[in-house]
Amino acid sequence: MSNSDVKTAEMLKSGVHFGYSRSSRHPKMKPFIFTTRNSVEIFDLEKVLARLDAAKEFLKNLGKEKKIVVFVATKKGIREIVESAAKEISMPYVKERWLGGTLTNFKEIKSRIDFLNDLLKKRESKELEKYTKKERLQIDRKIAKLEKYLSGLKQCAEKPAAMITVDSAHEKIAIEEARQRGVVTIVLMNSDCDPEDADFSIPGNDSSISSVSFFIKELVNAYKEGLAASQQEK
Repeated sequence: MSNSDVKTAEMLKSGVHFGYSRSSRHPKMKPFIFTTRNSVEIFDLEKVLARLDAAKEFLKNLGKEKKIVVFVATKKGIREIVESAAKEISMPYVKERWLGGTLTNFKEIKSRIDFLNDLLKKRESKELEKYTKKERLQIDRKIAKLEKYLSGLKQCAEKPAAMITVDSAHEKIAIEEARQRGVVTIVLMNSDCDPEDADFSIPGNDSSISSVSFFIKELVNAYKEGLAASQQEK
């Protein structure tokens, strides 16, 4: 079997080919639909694979250059998949609510991250012991709130080169900010989404854990391949 045949078989097994109902299809998704079965759209996996390969090649090059890629997944059910993938290659991620201005006002977000890191450092060094019990409790609550939304971004020292996310309709604000700031967007999106909403749109099932896992693994492996290549060139 060729590599494309192997990948197509993996996509079928993961349920990548299942879209939403025909009535919810975005008009611009029509070229990526192979057929309709029992009112459910079926993606053309040959075209899906071509889109995936293009995104992988881009990520491989980013890996070679050791560029920052931010992962965004605030959708319940897939947060953990994307968080785990980001941690695998030591990249920043957002799994809770996307804070407006995370990219368009990165300077402000960075100051909050620095503040959080400073508080954590002080707590670790027992420097906060000088405060009263009530004051320490208030500081702990502040840390918990900041960590909820910023913990995945603590090591994001600069604007990322790219964003990987799932479901352009759900992550609309994050994607809009990325495009405003020139951050390349790589998005897995179902048949109800507009493929023109991302720089690298990958049509496919964005609500199935197995489908999302397949795509995220493929993208992460492409970045890792680029990293490995850069180390071999040294």
